[in-house]
Amino acid sequence: MSIDETMCFKVGKDDSNKSKEILKKVYEALAEKGYNPINQIVGYILSGDPTYITSHNDARNLIRQIERDELLEKMVKNYIEIN
Repeated sequence: MSIDETMCFKVGKDDSNKSKEILKKVYEALAEKGYNPINQIVGYILSGDPTYITSHNDARNLIRQIERDELLEKMVKNYIEIN
């Protein structure tokens, strides 16, 4: 493949409701522990390091059930308002 060619990226199956519920639970657990949930979730998505997510209420294990690329895809779609 040449450097001028565009790579195609495909994300797996979309399970919006499950992902949304997990993200809400993780957000709530982070807030309960006094963290800035947005900053912590962004840190996790960018780095892949689960230590950005508290283990409180099993949030760290929950967030691992969602693929990071799936989260990014949903966020971009939401940001530009595509369903």
